[in-house]
Amino acid sequence: MTRRLTGFQPTGKLHLGNLIGAMRPLVQAQDRPSIAMIADLHALTVEHDPAQVRANTLQVATVLLAAGVDPDRTAIIANSQVPEHTELHYLLECVTGHGEAARMIQFKEKSAGGKNVRLSLLTYPVLMAADILVHDVEQVPVGDDQSQHLELARTVATRFNSRYGETFTVPEGVRPESAARIMDLADPARKMSKSSPSAAGRIGLLDPPDVIRRTIARAVTDTVGVVREDPIGQPGVTNLLAILRACSDREPGELTSYGQLKREVTDAVDAVLAPIRARYAELSEDPGHVRKILAEGRAWVRPRAAETVRRTRAAIGLLD
Repeated sequence: MTRRLTGFQPTGKLHLGNLIGAMRPLVQAQDRPSIAMIADLHALTVEHDPAQVRANTLQVATVLLAAGVDPDRTAIIANSQVPEHTELHYLLECVTGHGEAARMIQFKEKSAGGKNVRLSLLTYPVLMAADILVHDVEQVPVGDDQSQHLELARTVATRFNSRYGETFTVPEGVRPESAARIMDLADPARKMSKSSPSAAGRIGLLDPPDVIRRTIARAVTDTVGVVREDPIGQPGVTNLLAILRACSDREPGELTSYGQLKREVTDAVDAVLAPIRARYAELSEDPGHVRKILAEGRAWVRPRAAETVRRTRAAIGLLD
């Protein structure tokens, strides 16, 4: 069966866009071999608080479980706990050009104007390629912001196979059909993101009901005054309709005002997030259980990862 890998970065708080765009499709695809990877190594590419990275990693794992990821069907791992990721990272660097890494959008943006950036920010797209290729996955769900990195992984895998013999599965990017694109509530021209300048545009998965209500009440609309789908002329209203559709799993009925729309969205969002908050609270009482699930996920994926690294070492010319 087709193998998939979905990645989550432990930076900032997971939000509604993450749930609808990545977690739900992951849960819905658990009839096939899947890996949910928490990319804690990627969090080290920028200034960070070590204790916060550890806490965020556990939080992401706990939220994944609370959102319905079944550890008996989907391996949940942190990439830092699978050493084959970092070994393959170096081996892939040996077939990747400096220019290929330097033109990745995150490095270009953060190094612009002579800013002092970490070397790991330059090389982390190659680590991302290793994250994918080490598990022999055939599909990677991607959004527009990650398609460039997946293309690098495909390019590096194809180049390695051409030079040293068939070693890697070349993965395909997939866009889950059911995943709506959720935009920022304060700036509907941009995607809802953990890195948005203001938290006013995000709905956190663990936000309490009063915070959800205030966030949606302040969502940007327009002066047209008509509830309708119009991505160009009414992007804020269109985004609220997309959220309502995604959270209620139905087409919105007739809505006569923006106030009514926002109340319906608030009710639908809280209905989706309430059970996640409750399950998260239960799981948080026993962090040892979550750590155990991460350890079991690591044990599950390591044999295949080790075999991939063995093949790679042999192909590139290293001694057994």
